[in-house]
Amino acid sequence: MQPTYQSPTAAMATSQYMSKVYMWMTIGILVTAAMAAYVSSNDQVLYTIASNKILFYGLIFAEFGLVIWLSAGINRMSATMATSMFIFYAAINGATLSIISLIYTAESIQSAFFTSTAAFAGLSAFGYFTKRDLGPVGSFCTMGMFGLFGFAILSMFFPSMMSTTASKVYGLVGILVFAGLTAYDTQKIKNMAPSERDGEAYQKGAIMGALTLYLDFVNLFLFILRMSGRRK
Repeated sequence: MQPTYQSPTAAMATSQYMSKVYMWMTIGILVTAAMAAYVSSNDQVLYTIASNKILFYGLIFAEFGLVIWLSAGINRMSATMATSMFIFYAAINGATLSIISLIYTAESIQSAFFTSTAAFAGLSAFGYFTKRDLGPVGSFCTMGMFGLFGFAILSMFFPSMMSTTASKVYGLVGILVFAGLTAYDTQKIKNMAPSERDGEAYQKGAIMGALTLYLDFVNLFLFILRMSGRRK
């Protein structure tokens, strides 16, 4: 059992915890980017994922399953298992996201990524430092997220719903929703920062925080790309 470390001040404890959350979030994004770059550079693998609907949707459902499993069962798994599942999820997500290279130009993807990075940094910093309670913002944006998800599912069965105007509104709402969630989730994770660095619980908490912010970043990136990306 790892020893418990008590931080000398609450502010230092929070800073140390958030640094760990951001570190693992960054690792997850780098794993996703590396996997996406690898698949995109391998025409055979990319074509297989893009053309095989069973494989593609299988990967999508595997992603949902991993997030649900990790979120619901993290208290019953070890910190090593939780960390491994997060990295595995990031890798699978990179494989599925690789298909955007078939839709958008490389310059558009890079531009959207850097724009998302800058926006995320500013929004997360706001959530970290603001004294205002962002709970109402989080509740509103969470409802908006479910609305976006429901609209996306319906548009799969009724493609006409996603007209040019509707698509632009959908993209704009998506950016606003995940911008709000980025600030809210940062504040929520900060407020949950433990004062003691107990090995297992501390690491698992940091992984869950990293997963939350990772999902905010990826969705923010995808909506920004949707709005600003230049198609091939």
